[in-house]
Amino acid sequence: MLEVPAPASSPPPSPCVKICSLDERGYCVGCLRTVAEIARWSALSAAEQWQVIAAIERRKMSLKR
Repeated sequence: MLEVPAPASSPPPSPCVKICSLDERGYCVGCLRTVAEIARWSALSAAEQWQVIAAIERRKMSLKR
């Protein structure tokens, strides 16, 4: 189930859950972000952060298969 994002002007909370380790695909095992997404998170606009959240949701769905 995809989360309906708030208006792009409101940033989402960080998806970090303090379990920081990369898996073989290059995703953090805690939040499913890439190293690039993690590194850039604080510099991203709210809209870009919501795009990362949407990408995480797609990753969760594809990993459940």
